[in-house]
Amino acid sequence: MRELVVLGTASQVPTRHRNHNGYLLRWDNEGLLFDPGEGTQRQMMLAGVPVSAVNRLCLTHFHGDHCLGVPGVIQRAALDRVGHPITAHFPVSGREYFTRMRHLSVFHDTVDIPEEPIEAEGPIAVGAFGVLEVRALDHPIDAYGYRLVEPDGRRFIPELLSRFGISGPDVGELNRTGAIRVGERIVDVADVSEPRRGQRFAFVMDTRLCDGVYALADGVDLLVIEATFLAGDEDLAQQYGHLTARQAASVAADCGVRTLVLTHFSQRYQDAAARYADEAAAVFSGDIVVAEDLMRVPVPARV
Repeated sequence: MRELVVLGTASQVPTRHRNHNGYLLRWDNEGLLFDPGEGTQRQMMLAGVPVSAVNRLCLTHFHGDHCLGVPGVIQRAALDRVGHPITAHFPVSGREYFTRMRHLSVFHDTVDIPEEPIEAEGPIAVGAFGVLEVRALDHPIDAYGYRLVEPDGRRFIPELLSRFGISGPDVGELNRTGAIRVGERIVDVADVSEPRRGQRFAFVMDTRLCDGVYALADGVDLLVIEATFLAGDEDLAQQYGHLTARQAASVAADCGVRTLVLTHFSQRYQDAAARYADEAAAVFSGDIVVAEDLMRVPVPARV
């Protein structure tokens, strides 16, 4: 399963229809919870995803709409007796804030939360899921965006396997060893397969346009990016360290993104989903999703 579960889509202030931020990326056996704002625990319940689905807690920065859900998520994990560690990534400059939220109130603290503060750009975790890396963003306080990259692999071509007489357990052996003897011939994995590009995901929150935004979005299958303002308020976006829908879509177009998810909407715009979609479509021809609370967005199937 590879999908984005949208838990909240408001920016600084929640509205009647939009909760504070919150995004759960389900990536095979990994669950990455990004920027859980206030109310995230309840939103997870409404979305039908348990706290036990979370393996990593990824904070871009320490403004409240991106982190005030942390205490509830951690305490719920303890209550539900989550048995695996939930690794926390966050800008090192906000360590004091994370410590406060981690121990905000009295509870039976049984959950393991390894802390891995972000001190510099680059890879921060490697596993079966691939490589999780970060890039600095341009916001009034320290902020980082996240990028998940699956290693490139190979796809076996059934017709070629059949031509060489390879089937059953031999396919697994070929995949593990890279070559296999078939009769008098050595068959290399490249003889019966083709390159398969790894899937890629990026998460970009509060920022002005900067090099980090483009580095994160480059060639991703699914880009989740803030679009706090509409184009008419671009001066406000620049002033407060945010993007417009048009700017976010321009990034997607320039970087070859396949599916663009716009989110983190200002409360100043009421019923503006169509306007966001129109502004984005004017500069980006790929798939556009104007995020709504509790929406599920699949990672696009491999080409």
